[in-house]
Amino acid sequence: MKSLFVRIFGDSVLRKKASSVSKITLETRELVSQMTNIMHENKGVGLAAPQIGISERIIIADIGKGHFAIINPEIRTKEGGDVEEEGCLSIPGIIVEVKRAQRILVSGLDIHGEIIKIKASHLMARVLQHEIDHLNGILIVDYADSQKKEKIKGKLKKLKRKVARDKRNLC
Repeated sequence: MKSLFVRIFGDSVLRKKASSVSKITLETRELVSQMTNIMHENKGVGLAAPQIGISERIIIADIGKGHFAIINPEIRTKEGGDVEEEGCLSIPGIIVEVKRAQRILVSGLDIHGEIIKIKASHLMARVLQHEIDHLNGILIVDYADSQKKEKIKGKLKKLKRKVARDKRNLC
């Protein structure tokens, strides 16, 4: 499998809606393993496949109780709501207040193709919603109010310029 790394704001893959996984293969399981390593190396609590350049509906999460993957995740129910600060491995140095449901029910497939349902609350619910947003091309900066957007505009432009420079250097 090719070398994978965290994609940064400005990379077009972060804005695409990811494709459903039609068949879980050995390659899918290897991708999940690599995603887990990348998440832990970067001290994250969640990661979506688009964040490493793979436009597929796969997320992983680990809030300190063991990691797990969900393939083709869908939020079935949402309850409550609160606003908390969130960061993102793909948008380093930016923190945004995001309103999320406090409790959710997510369904999808595990790495063996078995249907799973996860009831999540508080931090785990927030992480899962954040990662599922990535699968739909939604980033935390999309939740920022106009004041916050104005405040972070310069940092976002720098991130975009860095991505553009890095792409030119690869050619």
